[in-house]
Amino acid sequence: MNRTAYLRYELRRTFRNRRLFVFTFGFPLVLYFLIAGPNKSEHNLGGSGLSAPLYYMAGLAAFGSMNAMLSVGGRIAGERSAGWNRQLRLTPLTPREYFRTKLLTAYLTACVALAMLYVAGTILGVRLSVGNWFAMTALILVGLVPFGALAILFGHLLTIDAIGPAIGGSVAVLGLLGGTWFPITNGVLYDIARGLPSYWLVQASHVAVGDGGWGATGWAVVGGWSAVLAALAGRAYRRDTARV
Repeated sequence: MNRTAYLRYELRRTFRNRRLFVFTFGFPLVLYFLIAGPNKSEHNLGGSGLSAPLYYMAGLAAFGSMNAMLSVGGRIAGERSAGWNRQLRLTPLTPREYFRTKLLTAYLTACVALAMLYVAGTILGVRLSVGNWFAMTALILVGLVPFGALAILFGHLLTIDAIGPAIGGSVAVLGLLGGTWFPITNGVLYDIARGLPSYWLVQASHVAVGDGGWGATGWAVVGGWSAVLAALAGRAYRRDTARV
């Protein structure tokens, strides 16, 4: 199997998955309208400087895109359990092409989730310049890099039975501590949140009010987590394949 054929296979398999539409696309949309709809007249949610529709659009975009990226881990764990990984190693597909395809599929899924939430945001009155839309999206996509590495790490460490709870729990905890559901502006929780990549996914929305993006702290946190998780994912992959 070559890279193009494998990419087509992954895309078909991913977008035929009903759970994808429920949990990655449908669930954040329903929550968005339930939470942001009644507060659409709030223009400074929790002292964040953002309107409620914009804040929750960014927060649930982070939630949905994190879920999309971490779902790669579930597919890897499933393929390991079925022995599909061993079969792929007998084809011309290299490990690098395998992981690139997984991450590309996850990014495409995340982009669809983002686009749907952006449309929902405009319905509730979110208005941004073209430049701000692109800047916010670019920061979110960069902020997803550590979650791609975490997905590969999970996929090679956990069994098919354990991967679902691990992904669900990780998204829930990181979303909560990252400020998906409410602004985190001070206190101990704020100090913890600023050290997590999920917080900076939500903070990407601040370009809409003229902020310059993340600043040095945001880039350092996202870069640090990406480097550490990528190293751990590589080690888990090598240890896992060495057993075969």
